[in-house]
Amino acid sequence: MPLALLALAVGAFGVGTTEFVVMGLLPEIAADYGVSIPTAGLLVTGYALGVVIGAPLLTVLGDKVSRKRMLTLLMGLFVIGNLVSALAPSFGAMLAGRVIASLAHGSFFGIGSVVAADLVAPGKKAGAIATMFTGLTVANIVGVPLGTFIGQAVGWRTTFAIVAALGVIGLLGIVRLVPAMPRPEGAQLRRELKAFRNPQVLLAMAMTVLGFGGVFAAITYIAPMMTEVAGYSDGAVTWLLVLFGVGMFLGNLLGGRYADRALMPLLYTTLGGLALVLALFTVAAHSKVLAAIAILLVGALGFATVPPLQKRVLDQAHGAPTLASAVNIGAFNLGNALAAWLGGLVIAAGFGYTSPNWVGAVLAAAALGLAVWSAALERRAPAAPAADAGADARVLVHH
Repeated sequence: MPLALLALAVGAFGVGTTEFVVMGLLPEIAADYGVSIPTAGLLVTGYALGVVIGAPLLTVLGDKVSRKRMLTLLMGLFVIGNLVSALAPSFGAMLAGRVIASLAHGSFFGIGSVVAADLVAPGKKAGAIATMFTGLTVANIVGVPLGTFIGQAVGWRTTFAIVAALGVIGLLGIVRLVPAMPRPEGAQLRRELKAFRNPQVLLAMAMTVLGFGGVFAAITYIAPMMTEVAGYSDGAVTWLLVLFGVGMFLGNLLGGRYADRALMPLLYTTLGGLALVLALFTVAAHSKVLAAIAILLVGALGFATVPPLQKRVLDQAHGAPTLASAVNIGAFNLGNALAAWLGGLVIAAGFGYTSPNWVGAVLAAAALGLAVWSAALERRAPAAPAADAGADARVLVHH
C-alpha cells in the first residue's frame, strides 16, 4: 500500500471527525453560548451547506492547479476552520468556523479519491479508494466518540483544537508522501458540466439528498434524544456514537460489496429498511436496548446506501466523473442540512426529541420512491452509450 494513501486516510479521519462530532456535543455548545438545542443544530446545517457550496466551487477553481497542491490548500482551509471553531467567542463565530472547515470537505474527498485511484494499478483502484475512506468510517468509530468524551470531560473547544492538529498531520503527510500529479490533459469544465444534462444524474443526486438526509434527521439530535427520552447518561452518548460508527462501517462494507452486483435492488432494500427503522425509532427511543439497536441499524442501513448512490451518479455521468463526484458529496450534505433544519423545526414546534425520526422516515421513503421511478425511466429509455475507457478507470465509490 502506498504511504500516500495513509496521508489521505488521516485527512479523511480528521474531516469525518469534525463533521460528526458536533452532534454529540450539541448540549454542551448550546449551554456555553446560551442558545437552544435547535439553534445549536444550525452548526450541523451550516457545515452541510458549506460542503454543498464548497464542493463544486473549489473543484472548479482547483481545475487550474495540480491535485497535490489543491489537496494541500484544502487541508490548510480545514485547519483554519477548526481553529476558528475552537477559539470562537460567540455562536456566530463558531458557525463561521464550521462553514470555513466545511468548504474543504467535498473537494477533499472528490479530488482525494481520484488521487488514490491514480496511485495504484488499474485492478486495485477500488481498494485504494476504500483505504482512503477507511479514515472516514474509523472516524465514526474512534474519532467522534473520543472527541465527544473529551468535549464532555474537558470542554468542547479542546475537541476542535485536537481536530485542527489532526488536520496539520494530514497536511504534512500530503506534502511529504503524495507524489506530484500535474493537472491531467484534456480536463475541461464544459465537458464535466454536460453530465448534468442527463436527468438520471439529477435523479440519482435527489436520491442522495433524501436518502442520507433521513439518517441525519435522527442522528443530529441523538444526544438530547438519548439523554432526555431513552434515559441514558451524558457519558453514554459516547458509546452510542461508537455503535453508530460500527453500523456505518458495516453498512459501508455491505454497500461496497453488493453495489456492483445488484445496485438498484440494494438501494430498494436499504432505503426501504432505513425508512422502516427510522419510523420505529420513534417508539424504540423510549427503551435503552431498542434505542441502541435502532442506532446501529440506522448507521448500517444509512451508510449502505452511500456506495450504490455514488456509483449510480458516476455511472450516469459517462466520462466526466470529477465534478459529478464532488457535487454528489455536496448532495449528501445538502440532505444533511435539510434534515437537520427540519428536525430542529419539529422539535421547536413542540413535537419532542423523537419527532426528527419521523422526518427521516419520510425522507428515506421519498428516496425509495425516486429510486423506483428512476429505474422505471431507465427501462423505457434507449441504451446509453458506453463510457470511455478513461472514465472506467476513474469510477469512484465514496462519501
